[in-house]
Amino acid sequence: MHAGFHRASAQRVGAYWPDESSPGSISTRRRWFTGRLSAARETAPPMFVRLLAVLLCLLLAAAPVSAAPAHPECIAPASPGGGFDLTCRLAQKALLQAGLLPAPLRISYVPGGVGAVAFNAMVSQRPADGNIIHAWSSGSLLNLAQKKFGRYDEGAVRWLAAVGTSYGAIAVRSDSPYHSLADLVNALKSNPRKVTIGSSGTVGGQDWMQAAMIARIARIDPRNLRYVALEGGGEIATALLGGHIEVASTDIADSVPHILAGRMRILAVFAEQRLPDELAGIPTAREQGYDIVWPVVRGFYIGPRVSDADYAWWKSAFEQLLVSDAFADARRHSELLPFAMTGDELQAWVHQRVASYRQLVEEFGLPQ
Repeated sequence: MHAGFHRASAQRVGAYWPDESSPGSISTRRRWFTGRLSAARETAPPMFVRLLAVLLCLLLAAAPVSAAPAHPECIAPASPGGGFDLTCRLAQKALLQAGLLPAPLRISYVPGGVGAVAFNAMVSQRPADGNIIHAWSSGSLLNLAQKKFGRYDEGAVRWLAAVGTSYGAIAVRSDSPYHSLADLVNALKSNPRKVTIGSSGTVGGQDWMQAAMIARIARIDPRNLRYVALEGGGEIATALLGGHIEVASTDIADSVPHILAGRMRILAVFAEQRLPDELAGIPTAREQGYDIVWPVVRGFYIGPRVSDADYAWWKSAFEQLLVSDAFADARRHSELLPFAMTGDELQAWVHQRVASYRQLVEEFGLPQ
């Protein structure tokens, strides 16, 4: 009798066993065994019930786990030396030190359109490549709000992690005649076309927006300012220190090495309050009478068709980093302040942020 039962059970297993290639087969098998175990308790021999129970325990412990990417790469969508480079290098160092990657993350530079070229290449050419993460910043979201990335919008990629924040800043060379925002604004009021301001990207970009908000408060038409469009914080610093521009609308994190070396001075940082440690001597725009706060959040996204397993691996890796003391120390040395968000929470935050940027863009009468 028992032999006949086992033969019949084997036939039923063959008839109802889920297809190996079917989506969610692990969970399907768990449900199958749970149902069979409940039914078997009524009619099956004790040995068969115990066998099903053991198999169910094994399946409940199983989960589809993706291995670490074989060829991990971080795309910095600008020239070396700026904030995107800094973001990739932070991930490179932290992932290796934490033992999450067996080899250093390779960094590739894809300048063009302040992120547009890299964004479009990811979505159209390598949408399913789970090896690649892309650096992004708040400036990327502002560009998406203005459709500067072409036909793709914020829903075209999978937002992975936000790992820190910096703040916008206005910088000059250490020998500049400008020592405060008041000095700069007076010069702009006298002749706005005389002062050359360098910014990453064109009109409407993040750096342009910072200078434009100062101009608006000072009752200067932002369209009368003289801008030089550059590609990323590295090029801005090079142009400023080389004397090709007089003022840089930039990011405080990009500027710290030059500040500490005595080559650059910050007129104002767009933070709620003064920054800590060696940056505590830099005044905020707010304390100088310009109520402007501009955080520059930094993080990573991946392609739209990257597998859930690969996405989960990267998400888990960053979540481990974001709660570690070692990463907090590395982030501080990169002149970034804490800002941690991943997965669905980040996805919702990005969409909300892009919506708020669209409102700001409309206020300035910029095309969308």
